[in-house]
This record gives sequence, C-alpha cells and structure tokens, in this order.
Amino acid sequence: MELRQVRYFVRVVELGSMGRAAADLGLVTSALSQQISRLESELSTRLLQRTSSGVVPTDAGVAFLRQAQLMLRHADAAVQAAQQSRLSGQVSIGLAPTTAALLGLPLMLAMRERYPEVRLHLVEALSGYLTSMLNSRQIDLAVVFRTDAARRWSVLPLLDERLFVIGLQTMPGMPQQRRVRLKTLGALPLVLPSGPHGLRATIDAAFGSAGVRPNVVAQIDSLALLMDSVRAGLCATIQPGAATARLDDDRLVLREVADAQASRSNLLASLSDDELSPAGLAARVVMTDVARALVQAGRWPGATLHAH
Repeated sequence: MELRQVRYFVRVVELGSMGRAAADLGLVTSALSQQISRLESELSTRLLQRTSSGVVPTDAGVAFLRQAQLMLRHADAAVQAAQQSRLSGQVSIGLAPTTAALLGLPLMLAMRERYPEVRLHLVEALSGYLTSMLNSRQIDLAVVFRTDAARRWSVLPLLDERLFVIGLQTMPGMPQQRRVRLKTLGALPLVLPSGPHGLRATIDAAFGSAGVRPNVVAQIDSLALLMDSVRAGLCATIQPGAATARLDDDRLVLREVADAQASRSNLLASLSDDELSPAGLAARVVMTDVARALVQAGRWPGATLHAH
C-alpha cells in the first residue's frame, strides 16, 4: 500500500466522482482507477461502489476512510516536523544595491512565508565586495555579475539585464531617442562605480567593443549617492533599470543601450552544495522563484530570464 494511493482514495470519496478526482489530482481517470484497484487488491476488499450519481464508499471503505484520513494527517505532520527541524538557523545573503532594491523585500516575505524558522541576514554591498565576502565565507549566497573561476562556488545563471542611460531629460547631451548606441555617447559626462565592480567591467568592455572611450567625470561606489548626483543634473549614468526602483523622480528618463554587449548576467553564487546548510539550500530555491516571478510580472525593468 502506497501513501499516494491512500490520498487518491480519500480524494475520490471527498469529491464523489472518479472523473472529478482525477482532474483535481492531475491524472487521467483510467490511471486513477487503476491505482484504486491496486489498493483494493492489497486490502483484499472493495472500497468503492459506483452509483447513478457517482462513487460512494462501501462499508469497508467508510471504515478505511477514517483511518486513512488520520494516516494522512500524521504523514503531513511528520513532513512538517522534519522540515521545521531541518530549516532552522541562519542564512546570510549578499545583494548588490540595484538587486536589493527589487529582490530584497519580496525575498524576505517569501522566506517568512515558506520557512519562518530560518533567520535571514541580508547584506547590501557592491558586487566586488560581495565576491570577497563569499570567498571569505562571511556570506552563504550572493547575486553577483561575474564569477571567480579559482573558487569552488556553485553558480546558477539567474537573469540578464539590459543597461540604460539614466539622467535628467533636460541635461545637455542626454539622448532623446528611446534606444541609443554607445558610439554616440563619447561626450556624455558619466558617473560610474569604480573598476573593481562587476557593472563597471561590463560597461568598459561594451564601450571598448564600440570603439569609444567613455567620458567618466566621477566614480562613486554608492548607488544612493551616485543617483543623487544624477538627479542633481551633474551627469548621467549607465545602470540597469533596477537602479531607479527606489527613486520617485519623474524627471529621470531611461534610454536603453542597444549594443549587444550592454547587458549583464545576474548569477546566483553560493558556497559549494556540500558546504551550504539546508537553510541555505532552501533560500537558494526561494531566491530563484522570487526573481522569476518578478521578471514574469514585469516588475524587473529590462530583465529577461536566463535561458537554461
């Protein structure tokens, strides 16, 4: 006797129909009927009988139903107890500021709903710092934009983000068309993060492919301060669309960079699977699910799910 057969039997009795139960369970009726027949053979008694209005339990079926429902409750309680015992403790997660602006709160809510016994430690820092923290095992997981091949990480491609020129529409030199090429931006004053960080490496490589040297007038390793300088009209910047998630400023416009290289991959990196705790493994699944839901709902500007 298999636990799934017991669940099937209980559902058939609850719905009073083999066809409705099969649809509810995602089975074809013949397959469900076969499983019920096997259960009856195992018990050497008839559990169900057909009537003009559907299916009802026999006397043996009624007696079995009460114990079956109790059996399923105990099985569900056992699963819950095992999960709650396994998924306790703390998991440390690192997010870049642009990623945290979109993923941070939904991740916290999803983890609280699914694994309330797991304590989250969220760290917001630029990707270069997150890489160092992951290497030194100060955090368990992080969304990064490039990997360290010398390290024994587990890496899951998460999503790809297009880059945008972001600035005040009234700023001199700010592109007016919705999509622009990097070769036209050589004179535009830009503020960017400094060299050690993933986004700057991506932008420099894209400008290099376009044969243009960017006009970087300032380097700021703080997203909040960087965007403040853009809002003040001092310069423009090149960032993923998520950089504007925490801003409420209608004066800012986004111009998508059309160059193929002007995108970055978001990678979910963690300690190797044999080092990652059960809570860390669970958090990794939740992070993937939440990011996918945000992209599919159109809440992650310029993002597309990575083609696995």
